[in-house]
Amino acid sequence: MRKLFAGTASASAPRIPDGERVFAIGDIHGRLDLFEALMSAIEAEDQKRGPARTTVILLGDLIDRGPASLGVLALARQWQRERRAAGQAMHILMGNHEEMLLESLERVEVLRHFVQHGGRETLLSFGIDEKTYAAASWEELQVLMQQAIAQEWIDFIGTFEASLRLGDYAFVHAGIRPGVALEAQTLADLRWIREPFLSSEQAHGSTIVHGHTITEAPEIRRNRIGIDTGAYQSGRLTALVLEGEEKALLSTMVNEDKISICLEK
Repeated sequence: MRKLFAGTASASAPRIPDGERVFAIGDIHGRLDLFEALMSAIEAEDQKRGPARTTVILLGDLIDRGPASLGVLALARQWQRERRAAGQAMHILMGNHEEMLLESLERVEVLRHFVQHGGRETLLSFGIDEKTYAAASWEELQVLMQQAIAQEWIDFIGTFEASLRLGDYAFVHAGIRPGVALEAQTLADLRWIREPFLSSEQAHGSTIVHGHTITEAPEIRRNRIGIDTGAYQSGRLTALVLEGEEKALLSTMVNEDKISICLEK
């Protein structure tokens, strides 16, 4: 395994509370195949590591761009229910793409933006016929969307959270506004920000774990860890594993039409 986290743990290293373990998953974007494989890999890794209070966190953008947004939502809901029934935690954060979907139901101008950024694939996954989609005006498409997306899915997406803090880490979709406390962040920044967050070198009070901005490999910095590896286009979906002061990466990747699993420490 390739070394990603240089140096040894120190007294100042961020940590997860004793007895707890976290698996944070980056942007899935409709890649049900990679999500299914990563879910199985996480459950296996969790069992191998032994008893702990384990929390799974999806960092948002479950939908759009990839071919199976509805399938991803269904699996996420099922997994959350199963984990909660077993007394384990699972949190799902709302990304900017979920925000656009909800707003598109009411605002045609947002629907245009949503479609331009991968919403077409989401609408087709909900059963809208491709020819009907292509022939529809924006107003007609909004009606088709309202008819296709059942209230149960709107309600489910509405439960997605804005942020989460565990130990010395804070989990958000896009990032934070530097110099602003997590509790005072706007939803717009939590779901959409890039700069000045990405280039900031200042301490944020917590190490920020985020997705939203695609990088070829996970981006690990002193004040933040970005794990959006562009699953819908790269074929790599990444999870960050945190336990005590340990950090590791667990990924599912498409290789010659087969999905492989990689654990990197």
